[in-house]
This record gives sequence, C-alpha cells and structure tokens, in this order.
Amino acid sequence: MDVLTEVLEEKYVKVLYDENLKLGKIIWQEDKSLTTEQYQKPFQALLDWSNSGKTVALFLSDTRDQGVVSPENRKWFEYEMVPAAIKGGLKRAAVISSGNVFKRYYLNILLNAVNKFNLPFKIFADEESAIQFLTAKD
Repeated sequence: MDVLTEVLEEKYVKVLYDENLKLGKIIWQEDKSLTTEQYQKPFQALLDWSNSGKTVALFLSDTRDQGVVSPENRKWFEYEMVPAAIKGGLKRAAVISSGNVFKRYYLNILLNAVNKFNLPFKIFADEESAIQFLTAKD
C-alpha cells in the first residue's frame, strides 16, 4: 500500500509525495487563472522536498481542474523548473488532462519543451495509465 505524504495544501492545489514510488504529485483543484506565485508554489514545494533529502524521481500533474496557464508561467516551467527537477533526480513525468483545446495547446508546448531535456514525458486521460507509464521498466 502506498503511503502519501501531504507536502502542500492550498485551496487551489494539493501536493503529495509517494515514498514507495518516489513520486511527486500535484493535483490542481480550481479551474481559474493563477498568479505567478500560485502557479510556482506547488512546483517549488516539490523541489524543496527533493532538496531536503527525498528523491522525486517521478512526477505526475493532474491538470483536469487547472485553469489557463500564462505564457510567463509556461516559460518559467520550461527554463527553470524542468532543469532544476532533473538536477534533483527527476527521471519521468506525466500529466493527466481533460483534453480541452486550450489545455492541450499548453501541454503540447510543454511536451515539446521537455523533449529537449530527453526526459520521458507523456499526457494521459487517467491516472492509472499515467502511473503505468511512470513505473514502467524500460
């Protein structure tokens, strides 16, 4: 049985850590636009968690209830967050998406950006498929 530790909880987001899988998980909980601080806070919480001695080798973001992500936040994710996460030990990442056109556009841009880092990263419609991808032995 997986034991989830709550790393951060805000009205708009929950960040969990699965010790057994070494999985950091962000669950977005409000379908509204976020400030830069609100967008970056959960990612930073996982980076801080990783820097405190916990390995975050796998990352899962559930964006089904996430609002629109600004171009500035998208660039921050690509140029600062992803390199820092890889440096901290990230090996694979996955996103769960509802598939609306705006979210797909944002996620496809992220997919292309992450591909530059040679990090396995895929988009899924459900958590079970995402976890299978993340825990697959190549």
